[in-house]
Amino acid sequence: MPRYGDAVDPQAALMPSVAERIAAELEEEILEQRLGAGARLALRTELIDRFGVSANAMNEALRILRERSIIEVKPGVQGGVFVAQPPPQLRLGIIDVWFRGLLVDAVDLFEARTMLEDSFAAVAAERATPEDCRDLDWAVESLRDSRADPRGYLEANIRFHRTIARAARVPVLAGMYESLVTLIRATLVRAEFAGPDAAKVIDENITVHARIATAIRHRDHEALSAAILAHRTDLVRLTDPSRSPGRTRPTP
Repeated sequence: MPRYGDAVDPQAALMPSVAERIAAELEEEILEQRLGAGARLALRTELIDRFGVSANAMNEALRILRERSIIEVKPGVQGGVFVAQPPPQLRLGIIDVWFRGLLVDAVDLFEARTMLEDSFAAVAAERATPEDCRDLDWAVESLRDSRADPRGYLEANIRFHRTIARAARVPVLAGMYESLVTLIRATLVRAEFAGPDAAKVIDENITVHARIATAIRHRDHEALSAAILAHRTDLVRLTDPSRSPGRTRPTP
């Protein structure tokens, strides 16, 4: 029976997608098992047998993971495939999130999202219709309903800010924002609340979102600026939860 990635034309054409699948599975395994830097995955030959693929396909999969700085391959008797660093982890306020296959810096991604959201809010305070304000109220209720579900809370948060983006009615920038949101959704694989005060912080965050919605409804730019400032928190990239955080930037 032919093996995926064999060096013949049809298989060679499929090899990139096969390699991506293998890379995604290995990355998810590292994530689910919470393997830290230095953990040994397996020998390269063991991975070839495990996935039932050709050496070429496995080499391509390992190359993908090396370029993402997820794994390193060491030669010799004590060699094999080792974790270089776990998949990207980010602390967004009180929520820890993990990504798979993200090819850009997660901090940069969320910073760009934040800058657009701030701009949309100011314009929405001038252009929002009664229907937009009603949709914002629903989005706030969605946040309240999701307070016990970190993944659901992130989705509700995205819904709230997408509503503001639509209310601003700047189609080109709204399209850019949708691209960022699509990228976040496509690569986000896990979300967890962090810390013993998570419930309290989430309730405060919901209150701030409600203040933003109210300020937009009343076209109150002063109140909106204060609410946006209160909405900002620390964004920290954590390459390994057991070590000190990486760089920190202020962001909503």
